[in-house]
Amino acid sequence: KSFLNHTAYLSCYFPNSQKTDIKDLRVFWQKGDIEVVHEVYYGQEKHDNLSPKYINRTKMDMDKWTLQLLNAGVVDEGQYRCIIQHRDKGSPKVIHTSECLLHIIANYSQPEIAWLHTGELQPSKYLNLSCSSSGGYPEPKQMTWLISHENKTSRLTHHMDVSQDAVTKLYNVTSKLNITVPTNTRTNISCLLHLGEQLGSLVSVPLWI
Repeated sequence: KSFLNHTAYLSCYFPNSQKTDIKDLRVFWQKGDIEVVHEVYYGQEKHDNLSPKYINRTKMDMDKWTLQLLNAGVVDEGQYRCIIQHRDKGSPKVIHTSECLLHIIANYSQPEIAWLHTGELQPSKYLNLSCSSSGGYPEPKQMTWLISHENKTSRLTHHMDVSQDAVTKLYNVTSKLNITVPTNTRTNISCLLHLGEQLGSLVSVPLWI
């Protein structure tokens, strides 16, 4: 995993137990089957075969056998393969391959609740709210409304509108809530954006009514 616009680290997992000299090895990274991301040709960086979008964006740490991919974007997500060939009696022979999957993460803004109507609240009328969060990746799982009063909390999960920016590929999400205006009890309303098991959740500043 790598944060958007940060450096992603992709490991070759090559133990080099034979302590082979780098000048006898050809190391190259591919994305998918056709894009060459980086190449070290018998000790020298080689740029002839690189896919244009990776030129000047990669560095290889030969001590750790790790590729640094600079300024990682959503379009860089995917499967990468590291292939190492040894110059054996003149003809190169593959001695190691490994694969890793790159996922990009972009932080969503804190969810924010907004009023969708004007005028004073009338008892027993409807309260219309929306909750929005923007600029995140990957697509979130769902948005839940939490409504608390008198030590009881109810959870409501409504349809979440999702849009994706055509250029940045980042997501904006909105959910709407339509409930009866609470009467006689102080009510706390907040919304929770679920980002997935490993990424946790984000919660809005609560709204008191």
